Amino acid sequence: MTKVVFMGTPAFSAPILRMLHEEGYHILAVVTQPDRPVGRKKILTPPPVKEEAVRLGLPVIQPEKLRGSEELQQIIGLGADIIITAAFGQILPKELLDAPRLGCINVHASLLPQYRGGAPIHQAIIDGQKTTGVTIMYMAEKLDAGDIISQRDIMIEDADHTGSMFEKLSEVGRELLKETLPAIIDGTNARIVQDESLVTYASNISREQERIDWTKDARTIYNQVRGLHPWPVAYTTFEAANVKIWWAQVGATAHDREPGEVVAIHKDRFEVATGAGGTLAVLDLQPAGKKRMTAEEYLRGTGSKLQIGDRFE
Repeated sequence: MTKVVFMGTPAFSAPILRMLHEEGYHILAVVTQPDRPVGRKKILTPPPVKEEAVRLGLPVIQPEKLRGSEELQQIIGLGADIIITAAFGQILPKELLDAPRLGCINVHASLLPQYRGGAPIHQAIIDGQKTTGVTIMYMAEKLDAGDIISQRDIMIEDADHTGSMFEKLSEVGRELLKETLPAIIDGTNARIVQDESLVTYASNISREQERIDWTKDARTIYNQVRGLHPWPVAYTTFEAANVKIWWAQVGATAHDREPGEVVAIHKDRFEVATGAGGTLAVLDLQPAGKKRMTAEEYLRGTGSKLQIGDRFE
C-alpha cells in the first residue's frame, strides 16, 4: 500500500485529502498550517484541512515553519513513498523534496506555466481569463517550476468569483489526482518540462491590489471585484473612510461624470462612473465599522444621504 504524507491548508485542499482516504491510500500524516486567530474576536481556528484530518482520524502536524524545524525531521522520518501537496502555503525544503521515493507532487490551481505562485485563482479572474484549470506537477526547488504530469482545464463563467472557482477547481483537482496517481505510482506517468518563455506569476494579493482605481474601465473593475470575492474583498474610499465592495456588476447608465462620481441611484443599487465612460453598479458593500449589507439596505439607512455627484476615491 502506497504510503502518503498529505500537505494542505484551505478548504480547496480538504476534498483532495478526503479522496485519498476514500481510495485507501495509507496516509501517514497530514501537515497543515498552525491554527490562527480569525474574526474580530480573534478566535483561534484550525485550518479546514486540519478539521478534515481530525474527522478522518488522521495524525496532524502543524509546523510554524518547515525549514530547520523538528517537524521537518519528523515528516522525513515517516518514510512516505510520496508527498502530495495542495495549497499548503510554505515552500518545501530540498531535504524534504528529495526524501520520498516517488517524489513530491503538487495539485496547483492553474494551467502551468501560467500563474505560478500563491494566488492563481484570484489572478486569473482579475485578469479576465475565460479558462483556467488544474495542474498535477512534480515539485522542484523553484516555485511551481517542476515538470507537468497532467492538466485539466475549466471555463470561468462571467458570474464566477474566487469562491466559486475554488470549489470548482477543488473538485477538478480531486478527480484529476485520483486519475493520475496510479500512473505516478507505477512509473508510467507523463513528465513535461515547463516552457519558461510562457511563465506568468500570481503572487499573494497585496493591499494595493485590493483598492479600486475608478479610472479603469468598468469590466476591469468588475473582474477585480469578483477576483477578490469573497476574500480579501475590493475596497474604495468614501468621505475619508474605507468601503468594501463585496459585489457589483457592469452598469448601463450613460453619463459625462468623472471617474468615481455617483451617476445614478436606484432602489437596489447605485452606479459609480468608471474610466472609458462606463459605470459600475454597486450591489453589496460594507461601510467602515459596519456589517456587510446590500446596496438597498445601505440606501435605506446611512446611504440614503448618497447623492448624484458624490465621489468615491
